[in-house]
Amino acid sequence: MNATAPQVPNNLVWAILATLFCCLPGGIVSIVYAAQVNGKLAAGDIAGAQDSSEKAKKWAIYSAIAGIVVGILYTVLVVMMGIGGAASGGY
Repeated sequence: MNATAPQVPNNLVWAILATLFCCLPGGIVSIVYAAQVNGKLAAGDIAGAQDSSEKAKKWAIYSAIAGIVVGILYTVLVVMMGIGGAASGGY
């Protein structure tokens, strides 16, 4: 009987990228969950590994969305400050 362990992605690359480029707190949570996947697979906890994998993926997505939202808000703020400064004769 060929019993191979199921392939459960740990999403560690996405967690690290989200931490570096998007949102540090959400990315760290994603890294923690991603780090749990391989250990749970080695212990035979397939359901736990799949749960940690899904949580890592969700937190990486949340982190990416937060980074995009903050970037857009920052850009809008800078543009509004520039328009306000030009209108008041600050230049």
